[in-house]
Amino acid sequence: MPVRDPQAPPAPDAPVPPLPPPLQAVERALADLRRGAMVVLSAPGEALLLAAAEGTGHETLTRLRALAGAGALVLTARRAQLLGLLPADADAHDGALRMALAGGVDAATVRQMADPTAPRPAAMPPALALEPIAPGTAAAGAVELTKLARLLPAVVIAAVPGERRRYLPAWAEAENLLTVELADVQAYAEREARSLRLVADAHVPLTNSEDVHVYAFRPPDGGREHLAIVVGAPDPAEPVLTRVHSECFTGDLLGSLRCDCGEQLRGAIAEMRSAGSGVLLYLAQEGRGIGLVNKLRAYTLQDAGFDTVDANEQLGFKADERSYLPAAEMLRRLGSGRVRLMTNNPDKVAALADWGVEVVDRVPHAFPSNRHNEAYLATKQRRSGHLL
Repeated sequence: MPVRDPQAPPAPDAPVPPLPPPLQAVERALADLRRGAMVVLSAPGEALLLAAAEGTGHETLTRLRALAGAGALVLTARRAQLLGLLPADADAHDGALRMALAGGVDAATVRQMADPTAPRPAAMPPALALEPIAPGTAAAGAVELTKLARLLPAVVIAAVPGERRRYLPAWAEAENLLTVELADVQAYAEREARSLRLVADAHVPLTNSEDVHVYAFRPPDGGREHLAIVVGAPDPAEPVLTRVHSECFTGDLLGSLRCDCGEQLRGAIAEMRSAGSGVLLYLAQEGRGIGLVNKLRAYTLQDAGFDTVDANEQLGFKADERSYLPAAEMLRRLGSGRVRLMTNNPDKVAALADWGVEVVDRVPHAFPSNRHNEAYLATKQRRSGHLL
């Protein structure tokens, strides 16, 4: 480490490898969902026409029903429970529910049911067939697509009629609909992380440390970049002082007092400078993996009295949606498989170990609270198992 001698002239850019068709299809589907369009999700024995609930308008809902009949709303079990569609004592830790929608349900009601920061519907639409969704099915994959798109995990679906499934590609193309395979959706996150490639690097002197080199990694689908901030010249033969830091626009850039992210970021770099070297992996996983917009929604819910965990679950997410495979892949590219990890989160230690990184030591990494983040830090300890 570093990947190459920063004093040497930059190596010529490696040719961009052809984008694997599975990554291309999923990436295009995510873009369509984010702009409010419908896509077709194909799986063995079934195919669904779907649209993200938060982007569903009157025209989308009308067209979905015209193309594939009566629709259904799919919500995570957490969100359904908070809407009163499941008993309060039901196990809603994982999974999703399908609720058939009556013909009179409009798009505004669908959006309200998906978004807890929106006004609550005056009355819940009739649940004609409320049923759990089995993991691994197309409906579960539809929810996963919205999460990958950093949208609320709620989707409007309709089953493509059987006769149309026999000529599905031709029908979808005639209707100007993109088709994506369920298996590709299920494999997307891991496939994207494992295909990260180094695309740029530069010497970037910082206030807390002038001897810093920044490496940018990007997947071949052109998705979000992850960064490796290398302080000094770590010895790859020794465990490297490492911090895995998820991006936080509000804390890292704006200096928000609602969290301790900015202090953790700058404190880690300062500690690495004092130690002589280290690596800070800056992951593009805002808001514990739910995205900036959803994090702002979670803040609104926190202001209404919910803690960090409850706010994420109100939105329909898990308390933490992050993956640490990108961090493991970047460490591998940097030539380090053994780390001294700066964290208070034991789940992060376990997750890196699961991806083949040996965590030799956990280095505590905590900062004093303030009146704005006292409850946030207490929740991390009480409900997420963070250590001091």
